[in-house]
Amino acid sequence: MKSLKNRKKAGDIPLLICIFLMACFGCLMIYSASSYTAEVQFGDSLYFVKKQIIGVVLGAAAMVGMSFVPYKKLMKFRYAAIIIAAVLLVLVFVPGIGITNYGATRWIGFGGITLQPSEIAKYSYALFAAAYFAKNYEKVKTVKGVIPVLAVGIGFCLLIIIEPNMSITMCVGMLMLGLIFLSGTNLKTFLIVLIPLAVAVPLLIILEPYRLQRLSAFINPWASPKDEGYQLIQSLYALGNGGLFGTGLFNSTQKYRFLPFAESDFILSIMGEELGFLGLLIFFSFCGFIIFRGFKIAKNCKDRFGFLLAAGFTLVYGIQVMVNALVVSGAIPPTGLPLPLISSGNTSLIITMASMGVLYNVSRQN
Repeated sequence: MKSLKNRKKAGDIPLLICIFLMACFGCLMIYSASSYTAEVQFGDSLYFVKKQIIGVVLGAAAMVGMSFVPYKKLMKFRYAAIIIAAVLLVLVFVPGIGITNYGATRWIGFGGITLQPSEIAKYSYALFAAAYFAKNYEKVKTVKGVIPVLAVGIGFCLLIIIEPNMSITMCVGMLMLGLIFLSGTNLKTFLIVLIPLAVAVPLLIILEPYRLQRLSAFINPWASPKDEGYQLIQSLYALGNGGLFGTGLFNSTQKYRFLPFAESDFILSIMGEELGFLGLLIFFSFCGFIIFRGFKIAKNCKDRFGFLLAAGFTLVYGIQVMVNALVVSGAIPPTGLPLPLISSGNTSLIITMASMGVLYNVSRQN
């Protein structure tokens, strides 16, 4: 009995170990995917890896720190979280603070530090929605009862879509639907919310010319192999070249500046080329393990807030992995979205690891 009690008090240690190993594996794959580009652009083949290692260290510290913060205390910060996230999203459009790359303004910079507010917004929204539904669980069966969560979610989506960033907008939208469903609402209310959002997706595509171009490239990338279709074609070449067993670690050919964003949004393509189908199968098994443990922690939680918080943070990770995999394989139109814990980018890495620290705390407290 004593050993069982101590094991429960220790929390879900396998989850923390898996998260840290995935982050370290990400550093390895970033080196493989970026060493040539980094050498050409910056004269240092380790340029991207050094930045990622700093992110892993800071992320591990954030994960450990959040694992000791009782998750119930986070409910007090629900309003502060969404206000801070909204302010950061607005700062993206302030000249001198917002940073534009490749036609999109998705980052803010202070000195030598850059930050992607949309990564923070996802988890802030999950925290707010979990707290709201936990405090107002008797109202969730009506449309009026879910309006506050809808309003914040749609507001975040609007701020993110005009950056423009369709991929994160999709993630926040799916997270919103997932949390409303898990809140215990009835089918009628859920459908009333779902149908307008489903109609909004094609409208958003039609209203923006560049999204129509990407949709056209998705349908037939070989119609514009040097323009809109280029990214997807190169990604498919990488995955096809990997075959069943891959070309071997560090042996990718697409990373030699054929595939843009090989170290970030399309790192999964390089993984498929070097590790093959079996390598990706093992990788997704680890992703599935994280998602399984996250939902198991939510299921075992004794209070609504902990259940929805754990489920929401798990949904953020799972949705992003799914969307990234669908993009690089050509199952949905190309859009920029990092692969959590793997892609180059410290904002996503640190925030994701911190959220997993919260998941661990939920498991430890319950």
